[in-house]
Amino acid sequence: MFQRLASLDFIKRNENVIITGLTGVGKSFLAQALGHQACMMEYKVVYAITSRLFKRLKISRMDGTYMNDINKLAKTDVLILDDFGLQAFDKQDRESLMDIIEDRHGKKTTIVASQIPVSVWYDIIGEGTIADAILDRLVNSSHRIDLNGPSLRMGILASE
Repeated sequence: MFQRLASLDFIKRNENVIITGLTGVGKSFLAQALGHQACMMEYKVVYAITSRLFKRLKISRMDGTYMNDINKLAKTDVLILDDFGLQAFDKQDRESLMDIIEDRHGKKTTIVASQIPVSVWYDIIGEGTIADAILDRLVNSSHRIDLNGPSLRMGILASE
């Protein structure tokens, strides 16, 4: 499946990718590898740790640049949200996520890497109606990869 994704046809079709699995199994590495390949094919790519992105968007709400930031995210060909769902979403995070996903749905590709199973995302996002809307747009048009196995970082530490 990953070799098929490496062709980047999913980007041409504006489809999403969700990569889940335990800590250290390579989710971020695979998401970044797809992003790197997309850059090599001259797609515009933005990589963000989800919690840091939402902190930045909260600041942009205060300084009046929020819509500018949201519009930039809407225009990028591939948005990679890493470490998705490690912290529960508050009201502003939910609204920002809805703005991002709504603007990108069917128009651009979003890659999400998370150690949280998709089945739990509804509770992490909170607010049933908004969670339903976000998950419907994000999950239903996605390729899903669930990685299993031991942490790859353990092997790195053992070899040092």
